[in-house]
Amino acid sequence: MILNSPISRLCLVSSVIIIADQVTKHLVQTRLKLHESVEVIQNLFSLTYILNPGGAFGFFAGQSLMVRKFVFIFLSAIIAGIVLFMFFRTAREHCFLSYAFALIFSGAAGNLIDRIRFGQVVDFLDFYLGAFDGPWHWPAFNIADSAISIGMAILIYHILFNKLPDL
Repeated sequence: MILNSPISRLCLVSSVIIIADQVTKHLVQTRLKLHESVEVIQNLFSLTYILNPGGAFGFFAGQSLMVRKFVFIFLSAIIAGIVLFMFFRTAREHCFLSYAFALIFSGAAGNLIDRIRFGQVVDFLDFYLGAFDGPWHWPAFNIADSAISIGMAILIYHILFNKLPDL
């Protein structure tokens, strides 16, 4: 089977995530105005075009563009290298765990593309309970963020249940 090869597994996961991420971001950018919101499920979910100049939850958002670009591109490159190292250390014998690393790498790459192109990340998946501007509003995110979160959930599962291999 093609996914038995670690390289093909990484390429397949990365291709699907990065393409889906970039295509959906492009669609949002070409069909919505910045800060425009389209309610999809009343009192729960909207598509909202937002540019996030910071990291997760707006971390570093107040810094200058040059500082943000340097910090996020530098950190992304280091983290991508570590994640790839972990992927190749686990891929042959720990397939499920290697998917976690492939998802994390793919999500980081998708957001890195935005940071290089725009100096910030395009977010658009906007979940909330009740009123759109109420207290139960999760920060908007994108497919790359979702891939990172799913990959981290798999990694946390392995950590909690002591299923990490010797690295």
